[in-house]
Amino acid sequence: MENKKDPRETVKKLLAAGDLEKLLDRAAEMHGHYCSYLALGVKAVYVAYKRLGITENTGMEDIMAIVECNNCFVDGIQALSGCTLGNNALIYKDLGKTAVTFFKRKEKEGLRISVKLSSEQMKDNPDAEEALALFDRAVKKREKLTPQEQEHMKELWTKMSFDVLSKPEDDVFDMKKVEPEILEYAPVFESIKCSVCGEDVMETHIRMRKNNPVCISCMNENYWMVAGRGIHPVG
Repeated sequence: MENKKDPRETVKKLLAAGDLEKLLDRAAEMHGHYCSYLALGVKAVYVAYKRLGITENTGMEDIMAIVECNNCFVDGIQALSGCTLGNNALIYKDLGKTAVTFFKRKEKEGLRISVKLSSEQMKDNPDAEEALALFDRAVKKREKLTPQEQEHMKELWTKMSFDVLSKPEDDVFDMKKVEPEILEYAPVFESIKCSVCGEDVMETHIRMRKNNPVCISCMNENYWMVAGRGIHPVG
C-alpha cells in the first residue's frame, strides 16, 4: 500500500490561507446542507486556531475542544478542527450555549468563543425573513414543503451562511482567554461479550447477572442518550 498523505493536509492549507468559503464547503459535506450556525462553527475553528497558533492536530487529544451545545455549530467544529466525539478530543457539556473552548493540552491558555450574533441580528440579512419562515414550516412545524420551496429554502440558507463568513470576528463572537480544564486522556477499556446477545461491550457498561456478563440493553436498564433536547435518560 502506498504511503498515505496527511489526511488533514487540505484543511490545514485552507485554514492557513483563511479560505473560509472552501472550509464551509467541506463542513457542509459532513453536515448535509449549508446553514448559518454551521458557518459560525467554521468561523470559530478558524479564529481559535489563528489566535492560539494551532497549525497541527493529529486527533490524539493534544488539541481539545469543549462544546456547550449539540446544534449545527458543533458540526462546523467537528468537520474542520480535528476534534471529534470519536477521537475523544471533543467534549460535550450540556449547557445549551452556542460556544466552544479550544486549548492545547500542554499549554496554560485556552480560548472560549461564544456566539453573540443573535437570531434577531441575523434578520438584518435581506433573505432572513423568508428563510426563517420556510425553516419554521419545515423544521419547527414539520410541514411538507413543495420541491420548489425546499430548493428555495436551500438557496436562501446557503446565501445567509456565506454572508456570516464575511462578518467581522468581533461582531459575531465574544472571545476570552481561559485557563484550560484538567482532562484525563481517554482511557482504553477492554470489551466483554454479553452472555445474552453475544455482542462486544465496553467493560464499563457490563453488568453481572448470576455471574454472567450482561449488557445494559439485555438487562433492560435505563441509560443516557444525546438527542435534540440534549442529554436525557431513556427507560
